[in-house]
Amino acid sequence: MEYVAAALFGLAGGVVGGLLGVGGGILFVPALAIFLDEPQVRAEATSLLAIAPVALVGSWRQYRFGNVRLRDGLLLGALSPVGVALGVVVANAVSQRALELSFAVLVLLVAAQLVRRSLSTT
Repeated sequence: MEYVAAALFGLAGGVVGGLLGVGGGILFVPALAIFLDEPQVRAEATSLLAIAPVALVGSWRQYRFGNVRLRDGLLLGALSPVGVALGVVVANAVSQRALELSFAVLVLLVAAQLVRRSLSTT
């Protein structure tokens, strides 16, 4: 049953990533932590691996539609590993509770920003 749930979350994360450009991590981490009872750091680490194919397929498809700013994407991609390495060190140094709360705050901030942008354009 656990594998079925993981497969369904993977499919949902792919759809969300392709539709909204979220990359699936916003869905993968809570799904792994809440529904599959994974510790937060393991959920985050697993999400990082799961996002790779989602991002590759999504960016390839969007590139074919002419929606990718290649220079910006390559610059972000080149600089991101340094941030990821630092984030991994911090994630392994802080408590499970601190990671959960940090992720929750991040999701709330992203949601608030999206609502603000959505309301200001109408």
